[in-house]
Amino acid sequence: MAKKAGKRASRQTVLVIDIGGSRVKAMTNRERVRRAFASGPELSARVMVRKVKALTKDWSYDVVAIGYPGPVANNRPLSEPHNLGQGWAGFNFEKAFGRPTKVVNDALMQAIGSYQGGRMLFLGLGTGLGSAMIVDGILEPMELAHLPYRHGKTFEQYVGAAALKRVGRKKWQREVDDVIRRLLAALEPDYVVLGGGNADKVDKLPRKVRRGANTNAFEGGFRLWKKGAVKAAGVRR
Repeated sequence: MAKKAGKRASRQTVLVIDIGGSRVKAMTNRERVRRAFASGPELSARVMVRKVKALTKDWSYDVVAIGYPGPVANNRPLSEPHNLGQGWAGFNFEKAFGRPTKVVNDALMQAIGSYQGGRMLFLGLGTGLGSAMIVDGILEPMELAHLPYRHGKTFEQYVGAAALKRVGRKKWQREVDDVIRRLLAALEPDYVVLGGGNADKVDKLPRKVRRGANTNAFEGGFRLWKKGAVKAAGVRR
């Protein structure tokens, strides 16, 4: 019993940061309490780090996992986000936090936490449209949001938060249904998980579509630091 207790005590504490267009959320795998602050078009990477440190000053953690709303390579953002401020591209979060840090696309992080095996397409209905696939445990971040859709506009312009506000819930849901049907036909996933803050506004889920919990983003961040966790998740179907 003492040996098991010691093993649990030695487990590293992961701080997960989920960066969204309207809020930045944080949680550790030890505390399991979500804290958040408002983001928005003025939020820079440096300010985000400062605010997270202030928000979590009474927490201790060993490593960091970050979900970033845009493409990522080598644990750094490749470009500036569409819904936040400047200074994100190339930013060194590991140096800023002073902890080993893994950075992935925010949709991919939520996808990792939602994964239950096979071919899964994740779509995040939030400020924009997040997307990722996991195929037999292989992670594939995607940027479907800004692909052309109809009338010279992108998928995101039809199903993002601004579209919901502009056209109303009923018409917005029809667009969401159409986007899901097109992506099901094109990508042939076994199932689709809908996440993001507006997923609960989709009343009737099409076949092969299930709703994911937003807390799955945190679970995905925890799994990033757990060797083999994504493939292991695929066993429990």
